[in-house]
Amino acid sequence: MAKIRIKQVRSKIGCPERQKKTLVALGIKRNHQVVEHEATPQILGMVTKVKHLVEVEEVK
Repeated sequence: MAKIRIKQVRSKIGCPERQKKTLVALGIKRNHQVVEHEATPQILGMVTKVKHLVEVEEVK
């Protein structure tokens, strides 16, 4: 399965609590933090919910 690298590029201040919890579930705790995950449907769904806050790239 492919891996993706997720980086938070915008602040979560002012976002709904649900989006903040989604970032925490992805393992992102602060701005400009980078995490890697397998590209499962669950992870991709979470990324879609916060796509305006993060940057995603595929890891080879």
